[in-house]
Parts: sequence; structure tokens; C-alpha cells
Amino acid sequence: MTQPPPPPNQPPQQPGFGPPQPPSTPGGPDLNKAPEPGYGYPQAPQAPQPPAAPPTAPQPPVAPPSAPQGPGYGYPQQPPAAGYGYPGQQPPAAGYGYPGQQQPGPYGQPGYGYPQPPTMPMQPQPGGGGKKFNTQAAIIVSAVVAIALIVGGGVWYASSSGKDDDKKTTADSGDGKNKTNGGGGGGGDSSSEAKEKAPADTGSKVLFQVPAPETPKDVTTISTSGSWLTDTVYAKSGIAEIVGYDRAKGTEKWTIDLPGPVCEATHRVTEDNKTAITFKPAMPTKGNPQACTQVAVIDLEAGKELWTKTAKSGTMPISFNNVTISGGTVAAGSTSGGAAWEIASGEQLWMPKTSDSCYDSGYGGGEKLVAVRKCGSYDQRQLHIQNIDPKSGKVIAEYKMDEGIEYAAVVSTDPLVVAADVNESAGDGSGISDFFSIDNKTGKLRARISAPGDEFGARCDGIYKLEKCSGLAVGDDKLYIATEEHEAGGESYSQTNEIVAFDLATGKQTGQRADAGDSYTITPLRMDGGNLLAYKRPPYDKGGQIVSIDGGTFKQTTLMENPATETVRDVEARMSPEYSEILFSQGGLYMSDIYASDFSSASDEKEYLVIAFGTS
Repeated sequence: MTQPPPPPNQPPQQPGFGPPQPPSTPGGPDLNKAPEPGYGYPQAPQAPQPPAAPPTAPQPPVAPPSAPQGPGYGYPQQPPAAGYGYPGQQPPAAGYGYPGQQQPGPYGQPGYGYPQPPTMPMQPQPGGGGKKFNTQAAIIVSAVVAIALIVGGGVWYASSSGKDDDKKTTADSGDGKNKTNGGGGGGGDSSSEAKEKAPADTGSKVLFQVPAPETPKDVTTISTSGSWLTDTVYAKSGIAEIVGYDRAKGTEKWTIDLPGPVCEATHRVTEDNKTAITFKPAMPTKGNPQACTQVAVIDLEAGKELWTKTAKSGTMPISFNNVTISGGTVAAGSTSGGAAWEIASGEQLWMPKTSDSCYDSGYGGGEKLVAVRKCGSYDQRQLHIQNIDPKSGKVIAEYKMDEGIEYAAVVSTDPLVVAADVNESAGDGSGISDFFSIDNKTGKLRARISAPGDEFGARCDGIYKLEKCSGLAVGDDKLYIATEEHEAGGESYSQTNEIVAFDLATGKQTGQRADAGDSYTITPLRMDGGNLLAYKRPPYDKGGQIVSIDGGTFKQTTLMENPATETVRDVEARMSPEYSEILFSQGGLYMSDIYASDFSSASDEKEYLVIAFGTS
């Protein structure tokens, strides 16, 4: 294995940063200027160099005796391969079932939702500026990945940040109620009380660590997508299993064995701790990578698989790309259309009709159930954003996007917000050039928010995983977005960024702004009542932080600060917000990877699937 990456955010005398980036405009990026045209391919990140003076000597990991010991570099964060969607490209064969779009390396690099050929996953470096692949590099590595996927029989998947972006958390209709994953009943409604309070001592300790699993022979990469919190359990997907851990001790409480790996998992959880996944019916092999045909409901408290279902389009089993829950319904979408089942009974509520000229490519869940329905040929595509009844699938309200917009991601269902890359103008692979605030009762456009990719750090996968967004949150009828990294300014040469807020009724910035601080970068996680929870990715010599941002004053309160010992920092640094699942509640922070690879098996370093932190 190559040597571990150098620490991030280094002093300026060392090479490797490239030309300085101008600081963002005070008060947030200028939204009056038109988005600049993009090239459609990312540029290679420039690895940060070590500081002139080395950091302090390694210290023992801060972990209880039962936790794995020794230096732990989380295994290389190899983001998933790009999904199909490049103009003129046909959908992949069902057997290969690429379920997600590529998300190359951390911090400002392209990923979700931008149609492009597959690119080689990049190993994240702790910290570092938001640089992108160049076109030539993307073309070269595309061929390498294509060969690797065919030979190795592996499939790469996209990530989740484990947040709930809905304005409220109690479903308005149906048999089930949804809550924020790990957050109890607190959503983005300013009338609800924030539940996360600062402890007397914000310093955290390592609660437990879960070693990285080994992949089966001849399989390059396997998805471990999915992590959830209840009051007593932290549950995480492994290889062809879901394991429930005691959320304080890390001891295993239950295991659900599956015949194949989890493909996709919704981050949404019902009030009685049920969630949904898609998975493969068998383990992938060189000759048969398997398709994601199975949909299941899991009881996270009891540790049971309640039911498993499949659906067909005509006579062919559907390979599902996404799954969500809303109002007592599980809904899964694909390039063959969508299907839905009742959570309580597993009864099928609807499925694709072969006579349909349109199809449901995916769904957004939570407060409402929203379908992204695709109509027309590729060169005359039109997306219908539909608020639908969770029980019948009947359309309640509909907004038709302009023709030519090929993909859209559902950021929130109540208030209804979707993200799209209009005319492929984002230029950075983020999948977002604009946000659309829509009235989910009338289907009318409330506001359109321009969010140029070179100014904002949010990302969405509008191609396959339509709910998978990072770098943003929605609450109190506001959209909170992280800006791209830039130089801190003044005498500091470090990188930093901010979170800014937009009014979803007007589309204008509110003037609220939360600074990350020198050498930190800040990422929204989820709402907590009227407050915003965010994760601060640290510089090389500090631990990460969880902060609560007051929705009115934008004052920041630190809820947690992780250990600064080198071995702990190394594990945390591998869990970047863009390509990991990060859950926080009740003084516990759980960071996990979304795939296992054969790189883990070949490494001499101790590598981890999960690291959990807690305050006293």
C-alpha cells in the first residue's frame, strides 16, 4: 500500500496547492452573475504537502480496551464509478446494474449527477482544495475503470451523509411516520425544539471502531451503503449483512444475513424504527455481477428482515437504483420505472406499466412522496416533478421542468426542493447548477436559485440515487448550502468555506452566514428543530467538530470536538463528508464507509468500516 496521505491545510511554503483561489464575496457568492460554462470533466486534485515542521509524534489511539488498537488509516476512500448518462450512451445491462454515479475524491471534486463517462476513483486526501480532474485524465482513467469492473466483477456505489432534509419529520398522510435518521422527531420546523444540547465537556472519546471487512475472492469492491440510529442501536451494512451495534459500547446486538450485498439504503426511518434497502439476490462473481432486484424492509430495533419483494417490467426483473419511504409506503425507482409496497404488509401498491410512455426514475420520501418522472426521448426529455399519494401513486400536483433537463434530484419533499444541472452548466460534476423551490400543493414554481458549481460545494446524484445529496440541508423554508473552499485570506494561506442560507419563497440569500474558520471546512448534516447541525472537517493537527447553528442568529455552538491524536485523526480524515455516512445524535457521532474493497485486504495498515465518538 502507498504511504498514508500527507496532512491537509499546509503552510504556503510547500508546493502542491496550485494557484490561490480568491476568497468568496462577503455575504455569500454573487448570484446575479450567470453560471459559467463547464467542461463536463473534473480536474485532478493536487495533493497537499507535509508542513515545514512535522506534527507531534504519534500517540496511542483514544479507544476503550475493547476497540481495535494500533494505527488506523481508514482504507482508501475510492469513490464509486460513474453511472451511465453521457449523451447518447445506452443504459448498462441489467446484470451489471451500475446503481450510482461517480464521486471522485474529496472537497469540490465532481461527483453526483453529472453525466460523464466512468472515471477512476480517487483516494481522498485529508483536507486539500477543491480541484478537479482534467479532460485527458478522465478519458484515460475511464478505460482503466471499465476494464477493472469487467475483470474484477466489482461495482462502486455512491454515498450518503445520513441527513434528513425535510422541513418537518412527521408524515402528513399514510400509515407510517418518518423521523430524522438518528435525530428523533426533530426536523427543520422552527416551531419544534432543538434536541441537541452542548455537554459540559465537548471533548469526545472513541466509543468503538469496526474493522473493514474483507471482500470475497475476485470481487474488487462491494457496497456497504446504509447506516441508521435508534435510541439504542447503531446499525450498519457490511458485506451481505446488516449488523446492529450497541450505540455506546459497539457490542453486536443482532445480525441480519443477506444472500448478497446491499445496493442502496434509504436514510429515512419510520417512527417505529423500520427502514428499507435494495440488495442483490446472490454474491457477485466475475461471471455474474448480479442485479439489484430485491427490496426489503428492516426492523432496526428487533434486528429482523420483515419482508423482501421484487417487481418486473414486462417479464424482466427490475434492477432498482434507489429506494425511499413515505407515509407507510416503500417506493423504489429505476430506468425501467418505479414500484411501491406497503411497509406493514409488503402488499404491492403499484408497478411499471409496459404501455407507459413515461417512467418513474426515482422518488424522494419523508413528509411527502415525490416522483421524478421522465418523459420523451433523450433529445426531447422532460422531467415531471410529481407530488403523489403514497398509497395509490395518484398525482396530487405536478411541475414540468423545461425540456432538455435530463436529471433532477429531490433535495426535500416538504418544502419541495429539487436540484438540477441545467444545460450541463455546473461544469464541476456536482449535478447542480440550480435549485427549484416548488409548491407541492399546486405544482407552481415558487423560486429558482442559481448555484454555480464554482461557488457552491453541494452535490446531488440526479442520475440514479435521487435523494443522495451532500453539502446542503433544508429547514424553516430555507435552503442551507456549503460554499466551495477558498483561501482564508489575510495572512492565512489555509483553506476554508462557509454555509449560506436562501429563502425558498423568494430565492434570495437571507444574509445569514456561518464561517468554518481557518483550516476548517463546514458541511451541513441535518436540521435539529430550527437549528442546523454541521460537521467541521479539521486541519491536519486537530479533531473534527460538530456544531449547532442557530437558525435565527446563525450563532455557532460546539457540541463535540474529536481527539487530536494522530492515529484517531487518520481514521477520521478518511471519512470525508462527501463520500461517507455521518450520523450525529444524543452526543454520539458515527462515521462509516460506503464500500469495502480488495485494497483493504492488501493493506498492512489497520482499516475501519466505522468509527464512533461520544461525549460524556
